[in-house]
This record gives sequence, structure tokens and C-alpha cells, in this order.
Amino acid sequence: MTELSFIIMFVLLLIWSLCFYIHGMFASVALDAAKERFHEWEVKLEYSALALGIVGYICLALLFFPVTRGSSILRFIGLTSEGSIKYHIWLGHIAMTLFTAHGLGYIIFWGKTHQILEIFKWNKIGVSNVAGAVSLLAGLILWAATLPSIRRKAFELFFYTHYLYIVFVIFFVFHVGFSNSCIVLPGFYLFMIDRYLRFLQSQQKVRLVSARVLPCETVELNFAKNIGLCYAPTSTIFINVPSISKLQWHPFTISSCSDTDSDTLSIVIKSSGTWSNTLYQKLSSSIPISHLDVSVEGPYGPASTFYSRHELLVLVSGGSGITPFISIIRSLIFKANTEGSKTPRVLLVCAFKKSIDLTTIDLILPVSATCTAFDISRLQLQIEAYVTREKQPDMNDKKLIQTLWFKPNALDEPVSAVLGQNSWLYLSIIISSSFMLFLLLIAILTRYYIYPIDHNTDMIYPYFSRSSLSMLFICISIAFVATSAFLWNKKQNKDLGQIKNIYTSNSSTSPGSGYYNADRELGSLPLQSLVQTAKVHYGERPNIKKILSGCNGSSIGVLVSGPRKMRHEVASLCTSCSTDDLHFESLSFSW
Repeated sequence: MTELSFIIMFVLLLIWSLCFYIHGMFASVALDAAKERFHEWEVKLEYSALALGIVGYICLALLFFPVTRGSSILRFIGLTSEGSIKYHIWLGHIAMTLFTAHGLGYIIFWGKTHQILEIFKWNKIGVSNVAGAVSLLAGLILWAATLPSIRRKAFELFFYTHYLYIVFVIFFVFHVGFSNSCIVLPGFYLFMIDRYLRFLQSQQKVRLVSARVLPCETVELNFAKNIGLCYAPTSTIFINVPSISKLQWHPFTISSCSDTDSDTLSIVIKSSGTWSNTLYQKLSSSIPISHLDVSVEGPYGPASTFYSRHELLVLVSGGSGITPFISIIRSLIFKANTEGSKTPRVLLVCAFKKSIDLTTIDLILPVSATCTAFDISRLQLQIEAYVTREKQPDMNDKKLIQTLWFKPNALDEPVSAVLGQNSWLYLSIIISSSFMLFLLLIAILTRYYIYPIDHNTDMIYPYFSRSSLSMLFICISIAFVATSAFLWNKKQNKDLGQIKNIYTSNSSTSPGSGYYNADRELGSLPLQSLVQTAKVHYGERPNIKKILSGCNGSSIGVLVSGPRKMRHEVASLCTSCSTDDLHFESLSFSW
């Protein structure tokens, strides 16, 4: 309801702004039409197109805030990087609608007044029409690639086309001039800082300790992480495997818990596309690889979660939707083993297509040795598993999980936060320092170079040169300050050497102890206690209504993660319940 209220207020703001600008411009339509020898409706068309472009500034000013993944601003207002994407999408659609109407309005105006060549005009001073045309064309191509049919069937086309935002922004600045584009500077400035920091983080190769290969064409990757790195359950991380693709980055929900897995970070990847299938084939090969280069961005996630506030927690998952629940359950295991901590009873309802997929349940138990310090029996966990496409278990399926241990590389680093534990402090220093440096450079440029030429008339020095130098100084300021902060934080990271020593020691202990054996090992683990204790239903789908009606508790929390149809079904059932003691939340997941 709050979100709907803000949407309505924002739309009303746009409508009011458009009416305000049009009303002010139309006041002098008769005089301007007589002066230019145009019809009044032609001048009104021109002014309406101009007003649409100015109102588009409002959307463009907010467009980049939701995609600053690592920014503390999102966490401050309670948003996650994934949860805020929808606002970026909505703002993008509105902005492109306004800018398209702005461009079409001017094209019609120029056509009716026999000035069509104005579209190719690049003014030395003032608005450059051809720059606006290039910006709009780049935006239209980008916008077309966001259509659901293209995004789902040709994701790479959508992904690479999105980089046209660089052309869009640069030529937008050339079109209106740097001074007029400053209204969109705050959001884009934060985005540039965030994007550059993510670039610095992505240049590091991270230490891949082990991988668990499941027979259901699923793998779990376990990375070494800095002990000081903390993240909330359901956080996500982006990974890149150069040996598969140097350009492709894929988001995955983190399945580990920073409390129970103090020195490792895990993700689960289901083979469902070309990239993930290639990775699975690499790891499940009869001649397994001894090392795999991986780069990461993140993690990104909510600042905190409140899953333990309920008396009963019902987790409903479909297929790979179990992934975010693994991190939640591990977090609750930690709380259950902490003195004085009260944890809810947990009912995990998971649906799979085949019995071989049941092995995913075993990923709830971490592969690292640190998990042995926590007793899972202290958490009241009940698992109801449903196999929808088989009437009985496949007896020919051995259901073995293979564990691969990789050789260390001296250049590999543990996963760590790009700006350390006090990222908000470092980020504020980067923003303020880089902007002060930018203002200093602009002041020097204006006083000792532009002013002697222009003499403060703003009518001699070309807008193109001024805009180009301003954008260059922004990039220089951000690169210098952000790089310095990144390197300083890396130098001050006292735990880095400790983590690397743990995983590069020539220990002869077994991989199961959490240490690396000098000779690479490949182990096969049979189906273990969690699946054996689960109640498995074959040939049927979970009856969510019956399950919820049988739940007893003064406070019940329902989390659902899975296919869209399942999320909608559970959401409608929870909404129809008359009790105020049931709280519902739908989780997004990446695998």
C-alpha cells in the first residue's frame, strides 16, 4: 500500500510539472508565433515537446539510484539490489516514453515548418539537436531490448545492449550542455562510483576451495572468505568464470551463513542454460580440473532479516527455490546453538520434479569443518519433500554427492567486501572527496582556461568542449579517490593473510576437516541424514492450503521461493486467511 501511494504521488508530480511548464510557455504563444511567423498550434507543439523533455529530467535524475548495488543508500532505506530493480525498470519506461514523445514532437514540428534539417544541427553554443537524436536512438535500441520476449529468450542481447546507456548519457550531456544536465548528476555520480568499485573488485581472482557436484546437475561452489565479511541470509553475489566467458556475469543466491560458515561462502548453481551447463560439465568431468579462476562482485543483500521473530516458520520452495532457505536454516541453526537465543520451529516444504533432486536437501549441511561446532538437532526442523513426476523412488539411482577440492593459487584472494566492514564510511569519504576534487579541477579549468577565452559571456567557448572536459574530470576524480580507498582498505585488511594461510597450508588432514590436502582429492558422499529424516511424498504436489491449515502457532511466518505460479498460489492463500498472526513474504532467488 505504501509503494502504491508513492507511485501515485510520483505520477501526480510528473503531471503537475508538465502542466506547470506548458502553462508558463503557452502564456506567450501568440507573441512567439507572430514573431516566428508560425501558426499558434505549431508553437504549442514545440513548447509541449520541450516540456515533455524537461519533465523527463525528473525520471532521469532518479533512474540510476536503484542500480547502485553496493551503495549504502539502498540498505539505509531498507531496499535490496534485486528488490530495487523494479523501480529502475518503471523509471526507465516512463523516461523513455517522455523522451520519445519529446523527440517525435520536435520532428513533427520541424516537418510542418519545413525545418527538418534542424535535426542534424550541432550548435557550438546552446542545444545540439544531432546529439539529442543520437542519445534518443541509443535509448530506443536499449529500450526495445528490454521487452520481456527479448530479455527472456535472448538475455545476452539484452545485457550487451544495455551498455548503450553510456552513449545515451554522454550525448544527452552534449545535447543539453553540462550545466543543464546537472539535475541528473547526483544519481549518475553515485552510480559511477558504485560501478567503478565493482570493477575494482571484479579484477581480483577469488580462492575457490571446493565444489560439491550433485547428481541432479547442480553444483555448490565454496569460496574462501574474509572472516570479517558478514552478510544477511538471501544475499546475492555475481560471479564470472573467464574460462567459460570473460564478459558474462551471473547472480546467485548465497546459500551459506556468515555465522556458521565463518571462513567460506557458498552458492548453488543449477544447470539450466549454456553457461551453467558448461560449468557443470567442467566440474563433473571424469578428468576433473585442479583449479578454476573465478571473479566475484558483492555480496549484496538486505541489511538485516527478521525470520526468527515468528513461533513457526513455513518455508515453501519449488525446485531450485530451496537455495535461499539453505542460508536461512543455517542462520537459525547458529541462533539455536547460541545461549539464550529463541528460534522458531521450521517446516520446510520443498517440491522437486524427480527423486534425484532430493540430494539438494543435503546442501543444508555445510561442507566446512566449522559446521561440526553446531548441533542441527537443536533446531526443530521438519522437512516435507514432494516428488511430483515419480510414483516411487528410483532404485537405480545411487544418489552420490561428489566433493572436489581445488589446489590453491598464490594470486587468489578470499571474498571480501570491496570497502571493508565500514563500507558506509569509506563510501561517504569517496563521494565527498571525489566531488571536492572535481569542483577544484573545474574551478581551475574555468578560471585559467575557459574564462580568458569566454570572459564569462557563455557565448564563445564551445558547449561540447566544456561538457567533454567536465565529464573527463568527473571520471578522473572518481578513479583517483576510489582506487586510493580500495587499495588502502586492502592494505589494512589484517585478516587477509590469515585466511590465505589457512587454505594454502600443506596440511595432510582430510578435506572434510576444512583444510586442504596437498594431493587433490575427490570424494563421494552417500545420501545422508537430512534426506533420510525427511518425509517424502511421491507422485503428488504439496497441498499448501492443507499444510497452512494444519500449522499451529501464535505467530506464523510463510516464506515462498520458487516458480512464479507457486508464489502466486501461496500468496493468494495467505491473503485469504482471516488471521492476523500469519505473515507472508515472497523471496526472489538466483541460481
